Amino acid sequence: MQINTKNWLPFFLLFPLITGCVPLVAVGVGAGASTGAVISEDRRTSGIFIEDESIELRSARRINQQLGDHVHINVTSFNRNVLLTGEAPDEAVIKEAEKLVMSVDNVRNIINEVKVSEKSSLASRSNDTLITSKVKTRFIGARGFQINHIKIVTENKIVYLLGMVKRAEADDAAELARSTPGVAKVVRVFEYLN
Repeated sequence: MQINTKNWLPFFLLFPLITGCVPLVAVGVGAGASTGAVISEDRRTSGIFIEDESIELRSARRINQQLGDHVHINVTSFNRNVLLTGEAPDEAVIKEAEKLVMSVDNVRNIINEVKVSEKSSLASRSNDTLITSKVKTRFIGARGFQINHIKIVTENKIVYLLGMVKRAEADDAAELARSTPGVAKVVRVFEYLN
C-alpha cells in the first residue's frame, strides 16, 4: 500500500499546534533566553540597552522623514551616546541631522562623523559590512573580552568602536580592528571604566 504524503502534509505542519505547542514554546524560550543572555552580559542595564535601540529607531525615522533620500546616515547608540556616520550633500544638512537626533529623548551626546560626500554605493556598503564581520570574528576568536561590550560600525573602511570598556580592552580592541584586512582607520568612541 502506498501512502500519499501530499494529503498528510497539512497534518504534519499542524501537529505541533495540536499537541500543545511544545516546539513553539521551546523556540520562544530559546529566543527569550538568548536575548536575556545578551543583555545579562552587557555592561549597560537592560533599560539602557532598550533605550539605545529606541534612540536608534526614533533618530533614523526622523532623519528619513526630514532629509529623505538626500542623505545616507547611520545612527548607532551605546549608553545613550549616539554616533552618526554616513554621507550628506553639505554641512548644513549634517548639522540638521545632528539637531534632529539631539531632539530625541534621552540622547546624552552626539559624535557626528557624517562626511560631505555623495551617498556611498551599494558595493561600498557591502564591503563595510564584510569588514565589520571580519572584525567581530576576530574579537570572538581573541576571547580577551565580551564581544557585546563593544559595538562595531564601519563606514567607508573606517571602523568605529563604541562601548563601555577598560583601557586595556580598548587598546586590544583597537589593535585587533586596525590589523584586520581592509580597515583603513580605527576611531575609538569609548566610555572608559577605569
